[in-house]
Amino acid sequence: MRKITLTLSVCVFMLLSFNSCATLFGKKSHALAIGSEPRGADVYVNGFKMGTTPVELNLKADKSYTIEYRKEGYQSVTRVVNTKVGAGWIVLDVLGGVIPIIVDAATGNWNKLDQDAVNAVLEKQQ
Repeated sequence: MRKITLTLSVCVFMLLSFNSCATLFGKKSHALAIGSEPRGADVYVNGFKMGTTPVELNLKADKSYTIEYRKEGYQSVTRVVNTKVGAGWIVLDVLGGVIPIIVDAATGNWNKLDQDAVNAVLEKQQ
């Protein structure tokens, strides 16, 4: 009986110590709604055309992005979307011990985009 209790205790300790909440349960991508006025602007993300507004993109949550709006007859507009650390993941990792903090920080899985939607108003060229 004592051996089973010890084995079970070691398993629970290892499970709590070697897991990281964001790595296990966090989203790897983040939905970003992109719109413009007027509609129909081409959307470029980090230089690659990704669609026409309005569009919803799933982007990796651990990277920053430069969003450029282009439409013939209008001036281009650029927006930047950055990442931020989800405070909830940090709290859960701290409760789990040092190893989850290290894992989530190293993998970037506790990051998320700092906005859910990006919009731009394009001005006519003169």
